Amino acid sequence: MRNSGRRLALFLIAAALAAMLLADFASAQSRPRDPKLPPPGPAPRAADGHAVLGGATQEEKGVFAPLFGITDPISAYERVPFQPWAKALYDSRQKHELEPHTRCKASGTARQFQTPYGVEFVELPEQGRVYIFDIGGPHTFRIIYTDGRAHPKDLEPSYYGHSIGKWEGDTLVVESVGFNESFWLDRRGLPHTAAMQTIERFKRTDSETIAYQITVHDPGAYTADWTGGFNLQRDPGVELFEYVCQQANYAIELMVGGERSSVDRSSPIVP
Repeated sequence: MRNSGRRLALFLIAAALAAMLLADFASAQSRPRDPKLPPPGPAPRAADGHAVLGGATQEEKGVFAPLFGITDPISAYERVPFQPWAKALYDSRQKHELEPHTRCKASGTARQFQTPYGVEFVELPEQGRVYIFDIGGPHTFRIIYTDGRAHPKDLEPSYYGHSIGKWEGDTLVVESVGFNESFWLDRRGLPHTAAMQTIERFKRTDSETIAYQITVHDPGAYTADWTGGFNLQRDPGVELFEYVCQQANYAIELMVGGERSSVDRSSPIVP
């Protein structure tokens, strides 16, 4: 028990140091903002003063989508400390993109935010929860508990794992455990094991932007902890729409060929 607590403390320290060292990582990957637009305003704030991740009110519509290429890596390849098997699997996925997300499966951590359609954040402080709703793909949602609870002892592994969060200034810091191995960490195919633990940071920097960072601790797949991230940009006025992933899903044929092999695959828009 004592060793477990020590490992968790070292993990938290490593995550904090990595976040400071790579604080500008997300902005370094950002696409240029349209100079014709007026400058973004300040981040909306809740009654207690922290910056909220959604709209200024629960009635205000808007979603967040990645501000970089959704097929771009979340961390430079040479910075990711792969175990040999994990590197081999990652390299294979660059050739054979048989990704679970394209077959309507939910995707945890960074992959959740890497779709063309974005996500919607809904904070319910009276319930001690933050919801993240997926728009594309499986059309599911993730819960981040902010009521001070701890992780359950006997978690059944799942796509989103179990997430607990707390506010540190304008940053929501989220610790997650209990993942299954049935999704990719990012759109490029980073692998993981059921031993993975993550710390994610969501910082609302202004009215348009959330800086997202993730620190990955997974001794089964990597030789050390590592951090990546990117920015999310708000698309105001947009709300969730119907997205049917289960019917007439041609993802497998589009990836490996078949009767629909003549479909153009050069578009960067992917599920």
